[in-house]
Amino acid sequence: MGAKTGLLVHVDNDVPDQSRRVGPTDLARTTGQNRACRRCGAAVSVRARLVAVAATSLLAAGCGMLDDPVKDRWESRTEFSSCGEVSLAQGEELQKQAVREIVCLRQALKSGESAELKVTYPTVEGDPIREYYRLSPQGRLEVYTDSTDDLYSDQKWSFAECYTPEWLAEISCDQ
Repeated sequence: MGAKTGLLVHVDNDVPDQSRRVGPTDLARTTGQNRACRRCGAAVSVRARLVAVAATSLLAAGCGMLDDPVKDRWESRTEFSSCGEVSLAQGEELQKQAVREIVCLRQALKSGESAELKVTYPTVEGDPIREYYRLSPQGRLEVYTDSTDDLYSDQKWSFAECYTPEWLAEISCDQ
C-alpha cells in the first residue's frame, strides 16, 4: 500500500489479524457520512422543536390562554344599524372626515335608536387601529378598540363605555 499514513483499522471484524491502513479517500467518505448523519440529526432536532412549539400553542389555545374576552364580546354582539365605516389617513380628523356618519349617530341618540360606526386610523408608525362605536337605544355609548395590528401596543382589544354622551363630535368615553 503506498505511504504509511492514516489509521490502522480491522478490515473484517471476525478476523482481527487482517488490517489495513485507511487513507485520505476513506477518511473523506467517513467524514461525509458523519456530516450527513449530523445534518439528519439536526433536521430531526429542528422538526422536534417545531412540533413542540406547535403542541404548546395548541395547548395554550385549547386552555383559553390565547382568547381575548373583549374580542369575543364584540364578535358575539347583536348588530345595530350601521352608520358606515370611516378610514382616516395620517393626520385626518374624524369630525372633519366623517360628518355624515357623526350626524347618523346624533340622530340615533336623539331618537333613542341604536347605531354602529367603524373608524380605522393609523398610528404614528402607520399601523391600523380599528374603533367600533355602538350607541344603544338607552343612550349608552360603547367603544371597542382593536389594536391587534399595532406592533407597538399590547396587540389586544379594549373596551370603554359611557352613559348619555353629551356630544358625539369626538365620540369618546373616558377609559
